Parts: sequence; C-alpha cells; structure tokens
Amino acid sequence: MSSANQSIPVLVAGALGRMGAEVIKAINSSRDYQLIGAIDNQKDKEGQDIGSLIGLGPLDIFLSSDFEGSLCAASQNVPKDGSNNGAVLVDFTHPKVAYKHTRTSIAYGVHPVIGTTGITTDQLEDLSKFAEKASLGAAIIPNFSVGMVLLQQAAASAARFYEFAELTEMHHNKKADAPSGTCIKTAELMEEQRSDFNKPLVKEEESIEGSRGGSRPSGLRLHSVRLPGLVAHQQVMFGSNGETYELVHNTIDRSAYMPGVLLVVKKIRTFNKLIYGLEKIL
Repeated sequence: MSSANQSIPVLVAGALGRMGAEVIKAINSSRDYQLIGAIDNQKDKEGQDIGSLIGLGPLDIFLSSDFEGSLCAASQNVPKDGSNNGAVLVDFTHPKVAYKHTRTSIAYGVHPVIGTTGITTDQLEDLSKFAEKASLGAAIIPNFSVGMVLLQQAAASAARFYEFAELTEMHHNKKADAPSGTCIKTAELMEEQRSDFNKPLVKEEESIEGSRGGSRPSGLRLHSVRLPGLVAHQQVMFGSNGETYELVHNTIDRSAYMPGVLLVVKKIRTFNKLIYGLEKIL
C-alpha cells in the first residue's frame, strides 16, 4: 500500500459471524478504512468472496481460514514503518482463541482490536507486557457501545454511595462465556471505588445452586441470562434503606457498536501499549 493512500488497512477475524459481518459492512461504507482480509474457520466457504457471502456483493476479498497466514501477509504488505502505522486486526471470534489471536497479532506487528470477551486477568497482564515490549498499540474492548461506557462510569460513581449492589447481564443464547466481559469490567470499575459489597445480614441457603448468581471476592453478585431474541443488555441495581437505584443499557441492534469499533481502529495505531476498555480511547 502506498503512503498516498491514507485509508486504514483492516483484517476481520470472525468475518462470517454477526459482529464480524457488521464490521465489514461498516468498513465498506467508509473511505477511511480498507478491508484487506477476512478470516473465519468455516472451511467449506474458504476462497469465496466475503462480500458475496454477507450480502454486500463482490469485494475482491476472499475468505481464509488461515489466521496466522493472513496476519503474515498483512504484516508483509502493510509494514509498520515511517509511511504507515501498519494494519489492524478486528477480532470477534471465540473466548478460547482470543488470547492466542491477540498475542499472535502483536507478534506479527498487526494492531489487534479485540471485541471477543473471555480473556482472563492473568492473560490481560501478559498481553499488556507483550504489547509494551513490542511497542505496539493493541486494544481489548469488552464493549464498543458509548452508552455502555456511560453506564459503567455512572455505576462507578454510584458505588461510592451504595454498599449493596448486584449486576445482571442478558445476551443471546449463542454467547459462549458467562458472565460477559462487559459485566466483569463494570464490576471492576465499581470495585475501584469500594472494595466490599453486600455484607450478609442472614445466612443464605440456595435450594437450587447458583440461584444467587456468581459472587466476586468483593461480594458483588453477577447474574447471567441467555435467551434467543436478546442482543446485549445490562442492569446494575443498587439498594439502600427505602430506595433502589437502577442503571440499564439495552443494545437493540449490533450497528450500535460500529462507531466505537471504527473509532478504536482509527486511534489504536497511535498507541504503543495495550488499551483495555473503550473509555481509555474516548
């Protein structure tokens, strides 16, 4: 790619998934970005035009199941040098491969923008050190919604005033991990303001295990719902004497995430470390 062309080169992993296809459509509708690769593990569709597969019409970008090979090609064709800041990988795949994909992308000098959740705290720490050593901008974003970032900030503020709180997240029933990375991130932000929640007033007994949700060391309880028809929804409920305070965010359509995705893709090449959370980019 010549330096005269300032569009940002992007590969999409999980290209045939609902989020991956939405990202490709968003990239295709903007002159600021150029799709250079589409990766998915559906080998029966390998070699087919990704645009035709997702209903856009031919894009001359052909589906590959070779993740590392695609990164290698991107690294060679779009080097990170004085005239270009390198290619960007947008990854919406599966929690089991999220860590490996992020590390491999950094190793090839391709900026990873990871929307796949399920990366553990230890893995996040390892990836942060690896990105810093490589001096490469990388982003792990549990949720690309600006509205969700605002909810999280409000939840963190409220946590200073409420000792009792519980979180509920609801997603479609094809989401593999629970609780969601977004919900965990919300809890972490609340715990930065208060280390101890929900002091027990009675000895609780569950007649069905898990009825009270999962409990974090801080005492915060997280509940997960999985049903068809849902997209992504989160509620944070605070309780005090004589009142409750509720924060709710509903994602109605996946297009809500695209402004956040494109913003991170545009900005991540200016960083030389790992960024965790959309609020660090806004």
